[in-house]
Amino acid sequence: MQIAIDGPASAGKSTIAKLIAKNLNFVYCDTGAMYRAVTLLAKNHKIDYGDVSGILDLMNKHSIKFLNTDKGQDVLLDDVNVSNEIRSEVITNNVSQVSAIKEVREQLVEMQRKLANDANIVMDGRDIGTTVLPDAEVKIFLIASVKVRAERRYKENVERGINTSLKILEDEIEARDYKDSHRKISPLKKAEDAIEVDTSDMSIEQVVNKVSEIVNSKK
Repeated sequence: MQIAIDGPASAGKSTIAKLIAKNLNFVYCDTGAMYRAVTLLAKNHKIDYGDVSGILDLMNKHSIKFLNTDKGQDVLLDDVNVSNEIRSEVITNNVSQVSAIKEVREQLVEMQRKLANDANIVMDGRDIGTTVLPDAEVKIFLIASVKVRAERRYKENVERGINTSLKILEDEIEARDYKDSHRKISPLKKAEDAIEVDTSDMSIEQVVNKVSEIVNSKK
């Protein structure tokens, strides 16, 4: 079974997808982490985030691996765990540019589809239901207001020791939404057959229960 969970930044995709995967004993795949890993690769090697040939060359020379864990998914870059590094502010603010590169998406989508073909999977991202897994049995599109999403990101940053104002986070999220929904290749878009869930005023438990109901209705 394939479960696709899409939505904008900080809508709760990864949190919900991890819990659903754990409850069902499915494989979890955070596709955003893949693009973040490539962005980190470019940063570490001082390659411009828009340098297509430079980034593709790095992808061919370095290994990016993903390991399922009790907590979700670890990201390994050349066998070094970079799961925390890829969540830095610099990566967050530049991943949209890297993920808009057609050739990067093609390579990573191929990897994502292979993962989905090998196991029951819960996959989250921005184009899972529309591009990566268009035939997924369950498609969820999570949304939340910019204000709520900024507050969530703020709490995450505080936990990581990052100090950023709420206003800056709101501006960054709005900018990210625009970039993600206006890129030429696989823009952020709700699949026609996806079920939309607004998580703005819902607890994590409530969202998990709602998504679980949808999944059970499709079994």
